[in-house]
Amino acid sequence: MPGRERGSTHRAASERAAIDRLLDANLDRAREGLRVLEDWARFALDRPDLVARTKDLRQRLGRLHRTSYKLARHTASDPAAGLTHPAQAERQDGASVLAANAGRVQEALRVLEEFGRLEDPELAAEAASIRYALYDVEVDLLQAGRDGDGRRALLRRCHLYLVTSPVDGLEAVVAAALAAGLRLVQYRAKPDAPLDDRRRFEQASALRQLCHRHGALFLINDRIDLALAVGADGVHLGQGDLPPSVARRLLGPDRLIGRSTHRLEDLRQAIADGCDYVGVGPVNATPTKPGREPVGLAYVTQAAAECPLPFFAIGGIDPGNLAAVRRAGADRVAVVRAITAAADPGAAVATLLAGLEAEA
Repeated sequence: MPGRERGSTHRAASERAAIDRLLDANLDRAREGLRVLEDWARFALDRPDLVARTKDLRQRLGRLHRTSYKLARHTASDPAAGLTHPAQAERQDGASVLAANAGRVQEALRVLEEFGRLEDPELAAEAASIRYALYDVEVDLLQAGRDGDGRRALLRRCHLYLVTSPVDGLEAVVAAALAAGLRLVQYRAKPDAPLDDRRRFEQASALRQLCHRHGALFLINDRIDLALAVGADGVHLGQGDLPPSVARRLLGPDRLIGRSTHRLEDLRQAIADGCDYVGVGPVNATPTKPGREPVGLAYVTQAAAECPLPFFAIGGIDPGNLAAVRRAGADRVAVVRAITAAADPGAAVATLLAGLEAEA
C-alpha cells in the first residue's frame, strides 16, 4: 500500500509539473502573439487606442505568469522548440501576419483556460475573458488596416464568390471553402429564414472572423445594419433594397457595395451609382430566386462588352456549365449550391477555381 501511495503521489507530481510547463509555454505564446498585435497597432496603424487595448491584454496575462511556471520549463529540453510550419512562409502581408498571430493567441488562451481550471482558476477565468475580448480587438485591427483601395484591389483578384444559404454546418462549409482558396463570401439570410436577428448576428460574426483570418472579403446581403454591426467589408444590394447612394452614406467610402442586375439598364444604373461590382443573372433558373426568369447567357455577353466593373455571373452555375459561362464572357462567377450543397465544399471550390483558370 505505501508503495502504491508513493506511486500515486509521484504521478500526481509529474502531472502537475507537466501542467506547469504547458501553462508556461502557452502564456509565452499568448504574450508574444499579443506583442505582435500591439506593435502592428503602434508602428503600422498609428492607433494608440488599439495599442492600449492589446497592451492591457498582454499585461493582464503577464501578472498571472507565475515564477513557478517559468522555472518548470527549459527550452533546451523542449522537443518542440524551434519548430516551424510551411504556412509561415506563405504570409505575404501585414494582415496575414496579424490574423495568424491573433489565431495563435486565441489557441493558447483556450489551452490556458482548459488546463488552468485544474490548478489555477484565476488564470483560467482571465484567459477566457481575454479570449472573448480578443475577438473584437482582432476585428478592429484588421478593419483599421483595410482601406477602400485595399478592399477593391482584393475584389479584383477574386473570381469565385460564395453566397451562403441556410444549411446545416454553415461555418464548417465556409471554413472548408476558404481553406481551398475562396476569398469572397456573402452572408445571405433572407427575412423569411427561421432565424432571429441575434442568431444572424452570431452567424455573421463567426463567418466574418473566418474570412478575415484567411484574408478573404466578407459581405452581407441586404442588411446594412448587420454589416456595420459585425464589421463586414461591405454589402450586396438587390434591386428592391436601399439605393446604393444611401448605403454609401451609411457605410462610408471604404466599404464595398455590390448590386444585383438583371438587364443592361440595371447595370448602367449600378455603374452610375458608384457600385464596386455587380452580379449578372440569374443565368439559369435557380431555387434561390424562385419566380425570377433566367436572363440566359446573352446578358452575360452584354455585360462583358460594357461593364467596367468586376462582374459576377450568377444563377445555377456549377462545374457542368461553367465552361459555357466562361465562353459567354464571364471570368468571375458567384455560386450558392455548387459549394453549400457539395459533399466536399473544399473540393468543389478547387474544381471551380480550376475551371475559372482554364482557357475559356
